[in-house]
Amino acid sequence: MAHSEDTGAGQGRAASARTVRVPEDRGGQRLDNFLLGQLKRAPRSLVYKLVRSGQVRVNGGRAKAERKLEPGDEVRIPPVRLAPAAEKGTPSRGLLEAMQASIVFEDARLLAINKPSGVASHGGSGISFGAIETLRALRPRESLELVHRLDRDTSGLLVVAKKRSALSELQALLRDEHAGGIEKRYLALLLGRMPDGVMSVDAPLHVGLRQGGERHVQVSPQGKPSLSHFRALERRGGQSWCEVRIATGRTHQIRVHAAHIGHPVAGDDKYGDPEANKRLRDKAGLRRLFLHAASLEFTLDAGRTPYLLNAPLPPDLTAVLDSL
Repeated sequence: MAHSEDTGAGQGRAASARTVRVPEDRGGQRLDNFLLGQLKRAPRSLVYKLVRSGQVRVNGGRAKAERKLEPGDEVRIPPVRLAPAAEKGTPSRGLLEAMQASIVFEDARLLAINKPSGVASHGGSGISFGAIETLRALRPRESLELVHRLDRDTSGLLVVAKKRSALSELQALLRDEHAGGIEKRYLALLLGRMPDGVMSVDAPLHVGLRQGGERHVQVSPQGKPSLSHFRALERRGGQSWCEVRIATGRTHQIRVHAAHIGHPVAGDDKYGDPEANKRLRDKAGLRRLFLHAASLEFTLDAGRTPYLLNAPLPPDLTAVLDSL
């Protein structure tokens, strides 16, 4: 339900501010994701700017982008001028074909892709088409919503909901971190010789912004609780081929935790070792972050319907392993 807060927006002006009441099936959704659904075609960077500046209000007060909304909350959405959809164009043929080829699972309510490295989960910040926009272009008659996100440089499983009920149930599982509702398994090449066995990293992570708006995450007592489990599978050329299971889903979690224990992810140009990355590029042809979301395991329908989704390691990373 929505009503207009003010009137008189003449021709050439943006639409009036409006207040939207959060419906029952949107309870628990983050404010930023709710706004993206309301402001179609708005880049994520604009949504964050509107929230930070206080133009978006929840029940009359300022709110953070990560705030979880409750049914019945009233969200003030300011007037925003957006380019017509036609001005944005369409994804390239190559991107459309790559996205179609990346589908690894589909049923009546879920679709999963093996997202290529270099493709953003969603558009924004100068990126016109991410994975979700490209999938929507492929399936214009379907309602597709991202269940979660992957870093642009990370490859692997990205799950999209085709039905609102599936989205709500999966997001509830993601929020309930202590119950372990979704088992997330990654594969990574870490620099150096990580100790044998499993190494658990329990270190709170804080997301900060550098000049220019770039996100940078660091271990900090002021951060959110974050837990990762690293298990060395084998040694490859002095590096550690590892499985990583994460109990929480913080921004850049694996990359920051790996750097925190002195074994950053190979190819990581943000938190890694530039000299070691250069050596691996020259020796093994590694030209990207060696981090891959390999599998997701969860159940829907209150535990009655199990899912185990897998995404194979891409050929470029397999070639790197073979050359070490």
